[in-house]
Amino acid sequence: MVLKKTLEPKFNIVGCYEDKFEKVAEVFKKNFYQGWEPLGASVAIYYQGECVADLYGGYSDTKHNLWTVQTQTVVFSVSKSIGALCIALLVDRGDCSYDDKITKYWPSFGNNGKENITIRHVMSHRSGLAYFDQTLTFEDAKDHNAVRMIIEKTKPNWNPGKKSGYHAITFGWLVDQIIRHIDHQKRGVSQFFQEEIGKPHGINFYLGIPKELEPYVSELSIPTPGYRLKEIMHDPRILIVLAILNLQTNNSIGEKVKNNFDWIKIDKNEITFNKPEIQRLEQTAAFGITTAKNLGFLFSKVLNGDIISKSLIKKIEIPEISNEIDIVFKAPIAKGHGFMYEKHPYKKGQWLVGHPGYGGSTLMMDPKEKLVVVYVTNGLKSGMGELTRTYRLLRNAALKCILK
Repeated sequence: MVLKKTLEPKFNIVGCYEDKFEKVAEVFKKNFYQGWEPLGASVAIYYQGECVADLYGGYSDTKHNLWTVQTQTVVFSVSKSIGALCIALLVDRGDCSYDDKITKYWPSFGNNGKENITIRHVMSHRSGLAYFDQTLTFEDAKDHNAVRMIIEKTKPNWNPGKKSGYHAITFGWLVDQIIRHIDHQKRGVSQFFQEEIGKPHGINFYLGIPKELEPYVSELSIPTPGYRLKEIMHDPRILIVLAILNLQTNNSIGEKVKNNFDWIKIDKNEITFNKPEIQRLEQTAAFGITTAKNLGFLFSKVLNGDIISKSLIKKIEIPEISNEIDIVFKAPIAKGHGFMYEKHPYKKGQWLVGHPGYGGSTLMMDPKEKLVVVYVTNGLKSGMGELTRTYRLLRNAALKCILK
């Protein structure tokens, strides 16, 4: 395989790609030239176990320091794919089953009406724990025992197993505690991932960034009003996203989720995810930090059967929930096993599996073709996944390259 190098000095676009995937490089460049990338971004494509495109460009911060091969990015809910993978590994090894009640491993979890909640309920956002009864402070977030006690005291927000509502932040603490109670060494999700997956396979994905790497983490920036208007003009669905995020009633589940963790802020005045003390949190719902290439390499190995069995991958390929309205997002969201799904744009009845993140960063896979698409960005977009134009164009280009 021969990779072509690309270099566009105007936007610092650097990287390489295989001839067959030239269209991906063209789209990546256009995203910058047409003003869709206001800051920096990177894309990595893996196909049949090989890296066929690895590109990055733009700036790592608002001071216009260049994005480099060492630049790391907060990938928000793409991080959930790591928690999902860790649980899948425990299931694959026979340490637990998705249908086990959590109380089998953590008896006091069953307090206050949670006795019948299963691991599958948590992984499909059906556990009714989108927010906790008690406000979880930043000090609590740094203490897994404090988090455990808050979870144990919480009553479900709705009848577990009956409805699905996105566990935007709580997913990370629930998965961490489940792993701590199942794992024979009682490790948290960060240590478990590093020792069982990250280090053995040479993957650099951080749930809690090491201090020496803090200078390499890119600065996140919210869209300007002009950029948001441009997004809406090209895709009116963005208006629905903005309404869901910003027009929740005081008593809505979405608003209660926001108020549950009031130290997490993403607005014109403050993005707390830019703070090193936040980036050090070991939390797999939204706090993961990595590069597109590392994440692509990891899930290329997953699809190859190097981390979990191909029989389990086969089960994960299909969503457990596909047409049900998510009671947090007020829209149907396909999900299951800790992942989210997109309808294949070119193959009717087939699904892509992975996870989108706030602001546009996305991991998505076509398991049948063994294709992995990873897009990360620090210039935050209004949409997620399919509704992120920059990602969607790159995904479609990659799929077209293999379907010729």
